[in-house]
Amino acid sequence: QVQLVESGGGSVQAGGSLRLSCTASGDTFSSNTMAWFRQAPGKEREGVAGIYTGGGYTRYADSVKGRFTISRDNAKNAVYLQMNSLQPEDTAMYYCAAYSRSGVFDMSLRLSGYNVWGQGTQVTVSS
Repeated sequence: QVQLVESGGGSVQAGGSLRLSCTASGDTFSSNTMAWFRQAPGKEREGVAGIYTGGGYTRYADSVKGRFTISRDNAKNAVYLQMNSLQPEDTAMYYCAAYSRSGVFDMSLRLSGYNVWGQGTQVTVSS
């Protein structure tokens, strides 16, 4: 059974940092685009960052450019999201997801292209 498990969420003050981790089990996603999404209460889930196999291609939402960095370690079947200069508007449940097609770099960060999801990890940023 394919499974993605996120960790690393927590509560921080504005300006702080967190590093989220996502580990895959039951399958390898080394050839898939991996991405982080987030969903705040009362809002739609949105794409935050995506990374292609090997880490050579990345994509960020405008709201996090320059503050968040996505990376991956295919040997560990893991994806990470380093979040710096966190702001209250970054408060959300963060989800890791795998793109449904291997060998394709997804630039869109649209939910519909991702078919494997983790259970989420909560990030809360206080002012």
